[in-house]
Amino acid sequence: MAPAEPDEASDVHCRLDELLAARGMTLTRLSELVGVSVVNLSVLKNDRARAIRFSTLQAVCEVLDCEIGDLLVLRPGRGATT
Repeated sequence: MAPAEPDEASDVHCRLDELLAARGMTLTRLSELVGVSVVNLSVLKNDRARAIRFSTLQAVCEVLDCEIGDLLVLRPGRGATT
């Protein structure tokens, strides 16, 4: 499988907004707890991230008390070919 082109949309969706809202937490507070900049978390939250470090993914999931599959999901039907 070839890597995604720079302008190609990803089929992976980050549910960070929903998880933060469910926990009554702000992106700023998550940033403080995880040790990642608000800007980088915002890029992730808005589905513009091209990659995420496993250590960051683990820290976000620990703070939000969730599984990776709760945070990152595949969008159904996008990019599907038949």
